[in-house]
Amino acid sequence: MSGHVREGMAGLYQEMIIDHAHNPRNFGDLAGATQTVDVVNPLCGDRLTLQLDLTDGTVADIAFQGSGCAISQASASLMTMAVKGLPHSEALTLFSRVHSMLTTETVDEPALVNVGKLAVLSGVWEYPARVKCATLAWQALRNALEAGDRQDEKE
Repeated sequence: MSGHVREGMAGLYQEMIIDHAHNPRNFGDLAGATQTVDVVNPLCGDRLTLQLDLTDGTVADIAFQGSGCAISQASASLMTMAVKGLPHSEALTLFSRVHSMLTTETVDEPALVNVGKLAVLSGVWEYPARVKCATLAWQALRNALEAGDRQDEKE
């Protein structure tokens, strides 16, 4: 990819992150949530409450509330859009793909295709102090899905 094209993509990605940070999607309280998870990033103070409605093994609805840096808020917003409507197993698979992308250098273009619009977060791994910000919502998602698994086993 030429330097000019790469710079243009970086600018587009930055615009999308800023848009999601200032206008987060699925932000608010979710009436009828079956799972609620609170997470905090002690390094910078990002706080997030994630609520899911897990119905028939699917993320029927999802919302988040909280405060934090632009990366934290944008990642949460993008995550809620990506997993809404996904079956539980696909949401966990997406968690794994995104977590890998956020924590390691992703030069494999098919790996970026596998995460769709979430590829806008692919450069975060270069800034170790921001990785925890970007992964916070994703960790909450995994915790909520795993709690749902434990709840299903009890019933």
